[in-house]
Amino acid sequence: MGHLAVWKVLEEMIMEFRKKGLPIPATVMNDLKSARTMIKITNADKSRGETVQKAEEYLGNVEAYLVTEAQKKFAPEYIDDWLRHLEEASCEICEEKEEESRFIAGIPRDQKWIRVEPLASLPLEKLKQFAREANLSCSVQEDGRLLVYGKAEDIKKFVKKMTGETCKE
Repeated sequence: MGHLAVWKVLEEMIMEFRKKGLPIPATVMNDLKSARTMIKITNADKSRGETVQKAEEYLGNVEAYLVTEAQKKFAPEYIDDWLRHLEEASCEICEEKEEESRFIAGIPRDQKWIRVEPLASLPLEKLKQFAREANLSCSVQEDGRLLVYGKAEDIKKFVKKMTGETCKE
């Protein structure tokens, strides 16, 4: 919800500007609308990183204008309160980014991937061996899981081999 929370705070700031009779340029309103559109696209398809960047860019433009204009027209305490709201909303974005990503750096786009957690019956070395036999590449991640990637049909063979091995026991 982080980007949406920032968007809502900025929208509230614009409403305050309007209540005070202050003009809002069309470019700022267009940026706010564009940010909302990018946020919706991002929520629909999380794998599109460029839409997140665009949304952040639009939000940044709106925020820069509003804060600059607010400094000219409002008391410092009032501005500090809005900045605190923006910071809280931005912290939600930080928490969102810490979630596990569906994008894995270093894997070609045309390849599929799977993460495998080693078990007592299937230790890491055995999983690596199965991956090599299926013509797949692999690497151990920080959390101890094995990232296996390659052609989709090879991953299917790898999964069948793993399943067959665990069913034997």
